[in-house]
Amino acid sequence: RRARRAKGVRSKMHGTEERPRLSVYRSNTHMYAQIINDDEGKTLCAYNTRMKDFELDNTWDKEAAELVGKKVAEKALAAGVEKVCFDRSGFKYHGRIASVADGAREGGLKF
Repeated sequence: RRARRAKGVRSKMHGTEERPRLSVYRSNTHMYAQIINDDEGKTLCAYNTRMKDFELDNTWDKEAAELVGKKVAEKALAAGVEKVCFDRSGFKYHGRIASVADGAREGGLKF
């Protein structure tokens, strides 16, 4: 069911070079975020709670999600990306998904 919702969301958005797509995935224990240029089919940068430089103990709460958003924003700005379109991947814009978006905004990305 989530895959069907994600397909509907992705049919309406397309990441370009000047405005790539910030895709977010939420599992029960981890958060993943990546910035994708759909024109070339390349991931420009990514960050998740499984990386070695992740600083928090909990990987499944809103604080962890917000940190993922901030870190992916830092990497995006270093790669020269300032504007993105937010792909919630079929998840409700609520809780940890909204925290990733808020962290990315605090990190300097514009939606």
